[in-house]
Amino acid sequence: MQIRTLRIIHRTRYTYDLPVAFGEHRLMIRPRDGHDMRLLDSSLTVSPRADVHWAFDAFGNSLALLLFHDKANELVIESELLLRRYGLDEPLARIARYAGAYPVQYGDDDRIDLGPYLRADQPQDQEALAAWIAQVLPQLPGGSLQVLGALATAVHKAFHYVRREEEGVQTPAETIRLGTGTCRDFALLFMEAARNLGFAARFVTGYLHDEAAGNDSGEDMTGGGATHAWADIFVPGAGWVEFDPTNRIIASRNLIRVATTRTPSQALPVSGTFVRDGGKLLGLQVSVSVTNVE
Repeated sequence: MQIRTLRIIHRTRYTYDLPVAFGEHRLMIRPRDGHDMRLLDSSLTVSPRADVHWAFDAFGNSLALLLFHDKANELVIESELLLRRYGLDEPLARIARYAGAYPVQYGDDDRIDLGPYLRADQPQDQEALAAWIAQVLPQLPGGSLQVLGALATAVHKAFHYVRREEEGVQTPAETIRLGTGTCRDFALLFMEAARNLGFAARFVTGYLHDEAAGNDSGEDMTGGGATHAWADIFVPGAGWVEFDPTNRIIASRNLIRVATTRTPSQALPVSGTFVRDGGKLLGLQVSVSVTNVE
């Protein structure tokens, strides 16, 4: 078992050409404790001042709801987390001991509970997805974990990563056509392809610990310096397993999960509105720092 303590600083800054009034903002920036991660400390700083109300969404993720008092020409939201991340030695070998065969078989109770995660989010893209899967995986392996690993590798190799600050996610058909995308585009493509193959899948938003400086893991990281996205797949016998097709890594200790949802639109780290009243948004800056403190 590998244990590390990480400090995460996530700063979002909006600037406007004149003071504007802010509507409610919704933050999804606080991870939940689990057997693989323990939150040690957290702080949230907001300017202009706001009332903060914490709640759980329909998936059990922590939300911070902000109600503002004052107008401003700048909105700054900064979150700092200190957490302990636990990672398995040789996670793939451990998971492979429990993962079932392919085609995937879910029990009756699992099919009921996993129902929303089995349905396609982009049903209009299923034909394009099926054609792409047949092209990149003409022969599917006999094990669930092997199928998903091959699918993650196919996404990683077939598409070029391009960072995009604008909100929104490309549909799988758009990503296939363009040949480029962000981590969230690749996560959705992987999710929808996995669902097409009969797996339950959900979207994950969080952070990436990039070990590029003095990397001792052998993992070539892409997507550091911002929020990151990947996918969870429910593998019979093994449970939910994380797949990051952007970096071609599975169940990695470098993935810091914040929230899981059925669709990407439900997993925005920061969202909200402002009353224009003649004002306009000048810019958005997002920075994320993930450092090992031990």
